[in-house]
Amino acid sequence: MLLYKQKKNQSVGKDNRFLISINVLGSVGLIRFIVNKDELAATVIDTTLKSYACEGRLPILDSNLNNFLYCSNAESDALNLWETIGSNGSRNVILCKKPQLQKDYRSGC
Repeated sequence: MLLYKQKKNQSVGKDNRFLISINVLGSVGLIRFIVNKDELAATVIDTTLKSYACEGRLPILDSNLNNFLYCSNAESDALNLWETIGSNGSRNVILCKKPQLQKDYRSGC
């Protein structure tokens, strides 16, 4: 009876967790893991990059999470790094590199 109560108490806070599927642009296959809906996008990007590196996926990515955009789909705006994952309600997301600004060396800017 005591074991049953302990398991019941452990499952109380599980409704804020969900499975997230992340497609890293340019890589094959999804990265999936359980997240809390209150986690920040920065935390999820960091976890994704670590999983990506541990699995030895290609292309090799930078580990700086500020160089990436986190979008719920290709047409939506990217989440801010300090927004919570549960704020957009999406469970399937795309992680891609931010476009690099190119300097125009001819104009002297």
